[in-house]
Amino acid sequence: MEINKAFITIGLATALLQMPVAADAQHAGSACCDHGNKTCRQNPLLQKSSLPFGAPDFARIKETDYLPAIEAAVKQQRENIQKIVDNKAKPTFANTILAYENSGVLLENVSNVFFGLCSAHKTPVIADTEKKVTPLLTDLDNEISFNQKLFERIKYVYDHEYKSLTGEDQRLTKVIYKGFVRSGAMLSADKMQRMKQINSRISDLQQQWGNLLPEATNNAVVWVDSKEKLDGLSDADIAQCKKDAESRGAKAPYCIVIINTTQQPILASLRNRDLRRQVYEASIHRADGTRPEFNTFSIVAEMARLRAEKGSLMGYANYADYSLENTMAKNSQNVNKFLAQLIKEYSPKADAETRAIEAYAQKTEGADFKLQPYDRFYYSALMKKEVLNISDDEVKPYFNLDSVVEKGVFYAAQRVYGLQFKLRPDIPTYHPDMKVFEVSNADGSPLALFYCDYYRRPTKRGGAWMSAFAKQSRERHQLPIIYNVCNYAKAPEGQPSLLTWDEATTLFHEFGHALHGMLSDCRYNTLSGTAVARDFVEMPSQFNESFASIPEIFDHYVRHAVTGAPMPADLKKRMLESINFQTAYALGENLAATSVDMAWHLMKADEVPTADKAPLFESQALKKVGLLNAQIPPRYSTSYFNHVWGGGYAAGYYSYLWTEVLAVNIADYFAKHGALDPAVGKAFREKILSRGNTKDQMEMFTDFTGMTSPDASGLRSRIAISSGVTGVPSDSPCVR
Repeated sequence: MEINKAFITIGLATALLQMPVAADAQHAGSACCDHGNKTCRQNPLLQKSSLPFGAPDFARIKETDYLPAIEAAVKQQRENIQKIVDNKAKPTFANTILAYENSGVLLENVSNVFFGLCSAHKTPVIADTEKKVTPLLTDLDNEISFNQKLFERIKYVYDHEYKSLTGEDQRLTKVIYKGFVRSGAMLSADKMQRMKQINSRISDLQQQWGNLLPEATNNAVVWVDSKEKLDGLSDADIAQCKKDAESRGAKAPYCIVIINTTQQPILASLRNRDLRRQVYEASIHRADGTRPEFNTFSIVAEMARLRAEKGSLMGYANYADYSLENTMAKNSQNVNKFLAQLIKEYSPKADAETRAIEAYAQKTEGADFKLQPYDRFYYSALMKKEVLNISDDEVKPYFNLDSVVEKGVFYAAQRVYGLQFKLRPDIPTYHPDMKVFEVSNADGSPLALFYCDYYRRPTKRGGAWMSAFAKQSRERHQLPIIYNVCNYAKAPEGQPSLLTWDEATTLFHEFGHALHGMLSDCRYNTLSGTAVARDFVEMPSQFNESFASIPEIFDHYVRHAVTGAPMPADLKKRMLESINFQTAYALGENLAATSVDMAWHLMKADEVPTADKAPLFESQALKKVGLLNAQIPPRYSTSYFNHVWGGGYAAGYYSYLWTEVLAVNIADYFAKHGALDPAVGKAFREKILSRGNTKDQMEMFTDFTGMTSPDASGLRSRIAISSGVTGVPSDSPCVR
């Protein structure tokens, strides 16, 4: 559910991410990628694409094209930076800031495509290429971040021209200058050298993580030798288990694939308790060394120490404070205060919810039955079915993936923003399961390309995310090319792929990110789209979830996959009521994961535990904040917390809760002024979605809502819900 942060070298200085590069990029297209071939083949990655919007031509691109393309782009970036440094003229916005903004277009274009594949379709060739290009990009990042002559020119413009600049010119100057400062450009020579070493090592560790965790998760499948053990699953789910087994070597007739979160949704259906236990343990032990070849703790411990040292070098008490400086929260104290209030209000409800589920289980299993974490989903589902007379098997036939996307997600965007969607089967993709849509405004003017990659496969990492092959930029005359990636099971040929309600809202969530990218209307690439504070970037996505249950939208896409009939009114009522059934768990697992993240990034370097002490450290950290609860484990535990160790959410996972407050406030505004009113959608588009990082995000929030600060009462009311089914409206955004 996150924006893909895998561009270039995650966690290093932000400079490389913000340096799109040069108009003479096409000249590099003469480079040959087939070395030794008598016929010199033009590398399509080094040429301007002839496809609509300049889309990557996956029909022509070979996996072997990426390495020479990145090497050529790195060379060009160096040359362009040197031109800025060698310029004898007085530094100005045009010859320094703008030149820097346009110094890396080719590298960004190529890397956007390459790192998209590293996350979504990492074949052996792509994985090998990643190993080779990561140090190249890290070296370049360090070279630029610590280029003193370059920084002197940037600083001169900031000191002498900043106040006379206006609009995006001024904002771009500030962002670039502050980015260099935060990267260490003002450090002493010895500290600067150490920062280079830290950056390089973190880059290497993140690459190791990115290779090891998906492998660990893919190998954590639970093999099942008989259909009888799958009792409780639907025929469709059993067929999927068979299909998954076949695609993984058929070591047994069936297998259960582990997804990225701690709890596995399939546990709600499995009647076989021992199999539930196996699935749960496979999940929590996937990367903790239970299988010696899959142990991420050494990566975690070293990365945490390096981050702590990085924070110290930059003059901060810890990495969390360094990381949070440019967010809405500002520092770790504010985050911890926010979390403490939520934990205080949440904990009694969580305990009551657990007692209720265990008591329900004891009615059939006996008074001595002790609820285990792998039992919770199963008995909660049975309890929900008894209390509300509803189950996932009853509602899933109404959530056909194609219908949710085209008649739900797209339809809502059409109603609110006037967008039109046209399938483009002529535009090639990197995998045959994908679809591409051309997106246009109400007047027919082109807006964006949108790629859908929804089905899981062994070459794809877990989770769901949004990113871009190309960000919007008026300066570059570039319309956005956006993609969403998910990990849903693909139904057997000829059958519809059915979703749970949670999976359906995930589509709305990720498309909220996509809208943030597609509706961008900014001059500069660095400022466009989702380039906002981490604790603001999840607001458009969480808000977009609210459309999933608006009656007019819901009735349009929730249709029986076979008959096309709408969901019966009684079933609809029961399903929407069930959304708020036993909500403490979802909040608790999020709070626990957030607390684990913060704990790892609040330490000084010499306080970080060794790899063997990492599990104990997590337990102690949770106990300290009152969240050590075997019944409600973290949504992501330390050893498989990809947001934190492989993504861009270090000391930032709190943002999902933080932005939920903003999202509830936005949703309330829409509800009050017309949820599907195009005028309200137009205002939201103009004041927030189109603005990128061209303005302070709190000011954007105020411009739209009229509120001077967020109101957390809506989120707190969610916590106040009992284990029953009343309280927060059904369109309240979900916690991720």
